[in-house]
Amino acid sequence: MEETISLIEQIIAEHKSLRRRVQILEQAANDVEAIAGLDKTRDAFVPGRFDQHRGLKDLQEMLINIDRGLAEHFNREETALLAAFEKYGDRELAEQLRSLLLEHEDLRNRFTRSQEHANELASHTLSRHLWEASANDMRAHLSHTRKLLEAHAEIEQELLHTLRQRLKREQQS
Repeated sequence: MEETISLIEQIIAEHKSLRRRVQILEQAANDVEAIAGLDKTRDAFVPGRFDQHRGLKDLQEMLINIDRGLAEHFNREETALLAAFEKYGDRELAEQLRSLLLEHEDLRNRFTRSQEHANELASHTLSRHLWEASANDMRAHLSHTRKLLEAHAEIEQELLHTLRQRLKREQQS
């Protein structure tokens, strides 16, 4: 039971970290001016800026790192966390988590598409007009992905807190 509580707390912490990383990614792609206060992404990708090639490379690296971290996080949720919900939660709680885990595939696909989009922009095969339109499309895609990921994490957080509270009550009994 203690192991499950630790797992839940680890996943809650990962949610916070992933949210920050995705917000940084979105800001790197969205902000038209230098991003104040975020040293790591201040000079990241901004269409139309003279240093957009370096910023695009930074964006590609961020996408790869976030995708890797997200894959590990999702794997933990789909295996250890699901097993814990099935063991310690009731049928309804486990079913809610199973349903929520189905969203992982869409989120994975969205990050894959963002990486493809960034690679296409970096390939230098698009005309300036198409490049700018594609860059703006990618920015909108990233913004929507962030919103979907945040909504997904909020629902997961509720389930995690519910199970953690149950387990702590059982420990005290």
